[in-house]
Amino acid sequence: MRLSSDTLAELPAEVAVPAYDREAQAIGIVHFGIGAFHRAHQAWYTDLALNAGEHGWAICGVSLRSASVAEQLNPQDGLYSVTERGGGTSTTRVVGAVREVIVAPKDPEAVIARIALPDCHIVSFTITEKGYARGNDGSLDISLAEGSFYPLLSEAFARRQAQGLPGLTLMSCDNLAENGQQLDRLMREWLKAKDPQLFDWFALNCTCPQTMIDRIVPATTDEDRAALEATLGLRDEGAVLTEAFSQWVIEDRFAGPRPRWEDHGAQLVTNVAPYETAKLRMLNGAHSLLAYCGLERGFTFVHEAIADAELRQLAHRLMMQEAAPTIDAAPDQDLAAYADSLIDRFAEPALQHRLAQIAMDGSQKIPQRWLDTAAWHSRRGDDCPAIRAAFRAWLAHLADGSLVNDPLGDELRALVANKGPEAVADRMTDGRFPSEFIV
Repeated sequence: MRLSSDTLAELPAEVAVPAYDREAQAIGIVHFGIGAFHRAHQAWYTDLALNAGEHGWAICGVSLRSASVAEQLNPQDGLYSVTERGGGTSTTRVVGAVREVIVAPKDPEAVIARIALPDCHIVSFTITEKGYARGNDGSLDISLAEGSFYPLLSEAFARRQAQGLPGLTLMSCDNLAENGQQLDRLMREWLKAKDPQLFDWFALNCTCPQTMIDRIVPATTDEDRAALEATLGLRDEGAVLTEAFSQWVIEDRFAGPRPRWEDHGAQLVTNVAPYETAKLRMLNGAHSLLAYCGLERGFTFVHEAIADAELRQLAHRLMMQEAAPTIDAAPDQDLAAYADSLIDRFAEPALQHRLAQIAMDGSQKIPQRWLDTAAWHSRRGDDCPAIRAAFRAWLAHLADGSLVNDPLGDELRALVANKGPEAVADRMTDGRFPSEFIV
């Protein structure tokens, strides 16, 4: 029997379920990229807000490519469970914030229509770094953008403008440095090239706040679903497993109304940069180091890699001796305590976080996770042995090719084979510092 609105009553009493009338909730958020992270993070926070009595913040999820999430959630009326694991315990609750999932390539008109409705106030994104259709120089690649969210948004903007509706908050929830600024710039580049009559409307009526997101969400396996079914008595194809920790820092710059996420643990601030930089360079930087160095040593999971004394020392060095000095910390940030907490989170065996999942899309992640730190030290004549070791492990990962899942994988693997690792370093550093600094 499958999880759905009709079967909620069959769940064990200890499993929390939505306490609000889901059918009475207008869809106020359209979210591109409704994968496991969004369901364990933004949708999870939004469900807490709805449970607290807020109205009008149901979510329409949009898949830009695969129909898999729609096939998981739509037969379940958008319901799915979030199980938090850690310290030998686990708790599960059902999230009801998602009302529907649309597969954009199959029904682009439905996506546009949702965004153009008066009830919609926020369009958000968890599409990974590569989803923003940036070219090698960081500017918008129009040919890639044609198949992304840009044409859908611009058509929805045109309809809102024609109806006299207010603008929207566009909110990136991705590990992209200065994600709000980048989204704003890329959207303007699209409009300037494709819909110049909307450029001023967007500039005057829409905002793109910066965000920092943090929660470790491993990919759910068939074994996870089977174990959860044995516990719940229902099959949940959309199940998400995560850690108890969650953090969301948001620039308080919205174009219109929003849920009171801050009542449920989110932080509304005027400057996201210190939190974002610490997360990208410390957490994400160490994660990528563990991924490539750990795979090279034959490990499968993060907790196995961090249990290796040499890799643990290397990850801590990257965080505290290489990344931390580059961060202009906020008054409430204790970077040493942050590094210690990250080591503890990495060591949690219950998460079963696969190194291969972190290793995906390395070419899109490495600039903000390692190279920004390396550039800072290079200018000062310092050394970055942890980042250098991590970069070499990534080069070995590329050269092997068996686990590479990267939009530039073929190009970079050919560079390694034909011109050597220095050519890849030159390609990635883009002249910001000498390639020999990290090779």
